[in-house]
Amino acid sequence: MPASVLSKNKLRVYFVSFWLIWSAIHAWVLHEWNYTLEEAWADSIVSNALLCMASMLIITSFRYYLPRKESFTYFGLMCIVLSAICISLTRFVLAFVIKDKTLDQYTQSIPVRAAIGILILGCVILINVLLHTLQEQQEQERRKSEADRIAKDAELYKLRQQLQPHFLFNSLNSINALVVSQPAGARKMIQQLSEYLRNTLKKEEHKWVTLEEELEYLQLYLDIEKVRFGHRLSTQIQADEIAMQMKLPVLLLQPVVENAIKFGLYDTTGDIVIGIDAKSSANMLTIKIENPFDAEVSKPVKGTGFGLSSVQKRLFLLFSRNDLLNTSTRENIFVTQVKIPQQ
Repeated sequence: MPASVLSKNKLRVYFVSFWLIWSAIHAWVLHEWNYTLEEAWADSIVSNALLCMASMLIITSFRYYLPRKESFTYFGLMCIVLSAICISLTRFVLAFVIKDKTLDQYTQSIPVRAAIGILILGCVILINVLLHTLQEQQEQERRKSEADRIAKDAELYKLRQQLQPHFLFNSLNSINALVVSQPAGARKMIQQLSEYLRNTLKKEEHKWVTLEEELEYLQLYLDIEKVRFGHRLSTQIQADEIAMQMKLPVLLLQPVVENAIKFGLYDTTGDIVIGIDAKSSANMLTIKIENPFDAEVSKPVKGTGFGLSSVQKRLFLLFSRNDLLNTSTRENIFVTQVKIPQQ
């Protein structure tokens, strides 16, 4: 059921003010037409009280039935009928209040009164149609926004569910390989994986965290990978104090770092350093992840596979922009740059 037009205090004030001002104008005009002051006010009060009640009837009916274009004839007839009823009741009441001569003047003015009554009631109907149409549009926009939000949540959840098994399978394979050769390393990795998954379950898809918190979480992932690759993997993280307090969507960096490790370690035999550099600007957090690669055996341009494409898709869902993730190469260094607009 739509809300009444008079449900807001501001509109109530407008409604009451209109009838008070119109009643005063009505009484003044009648007084100029040789009505006595008492008769003029009596006519004005009775006539406008009945028109006001007719307006309230229309406003109330709109709460239960909002007409479409084909039903406007019905409301046109309602204006005419209500105006006629108001005029008849007004004449009946005034017969006990004003003189016969004045009552004759009232009868002569019925066409004008009918036109004014139909005009006022028509304006009431028009205002109600416009306001209720506006309410419908706002409700449709609200439902559309809610549907878009649910769709985005579902898409983000789907991306998250795709990422977690990918990392989990790699970790379990590594644990399986370490069980015989390095039992202590396998136990350590199981403990780290348990802590990592425990923290993952606590994270909310739409939660924003500071870069400092994100890097703490990322360190859990890196510790697991260091157990897998031993001394071959090391990281260098640089970030100014302002950047550390800037915010980004939770769990955004892991797929990017995982991509860097994949193309830095899988196709090389030596030690590598993953560089993470975060800088702040006026309203943007910029993070660069760098990893070396062997140009002869690796094709870093394929680094825009599922890991980076999922990050790009997530950034688009959150910010409606496709320019927030970029990749480039510099000699034997693959660079991934992520920009996060600040809310």
